[in-house]
Amino acid sequence: MTDTRKPLNVLFLCTHNSARSILAEALLNAMGQGRFKAYSAGSSPRDNQQPHPLGLQALAQAGIPTEGLRSKSWDEFAAPGAPHMDLIITVCDNAAGEVCPFWPGHPATAHWGYADPSGGDGSEADKAEAFRNTLHAIKQRLELLVNLPADKLAATVLQATARNLPAQ
Repeated sequence: MTDTRKPLNVLFLCTHNSARSILAEALLNAMGQGRFKAYSAGSSPRDNQQPHPLGLQALAQAGIPTEGLRSKSWDEFAAPGAPHMDLIITVCDNAAGEVCPFWPGHPATAHWGYADPSGGDGSEADKAEAFRNTLHAIKQRLELLVNLPADKLAATVLQATARNLPAQ
């Protein structure tokens, strides 16, 4: 028997949309098995902002596709004709406190805070390790999400479910 339900659209938000939200988008699209469609955006991506090269490297080393990943403004997803979001997850503390645009349909929201792997002044090897660790932490939580039974993903309980997924 095949599942004919449409996938849940999930938007991951971070300030610049260059590291954590990009990692989460790529991971969920790879792990979601057609049950989820992930997107990412930032509240204030810088001009010509691109996904962080160490993030793309960590994804590639984990065998996660990186084609099509780009930094984008959350305005893109609040515009007419944008995909309807079922769940919006902030993945950095700055985005959690910002005033978000109006999201049509009142999607469920959750905050999963992760430290910025590109922050600090460590060596490139230290930063690469920070990206791998962040990727692993996000993956652990997303494994819980993608393995939830359908009743836990219903619109009426999705917000509580997403907010209560434990960080590892």
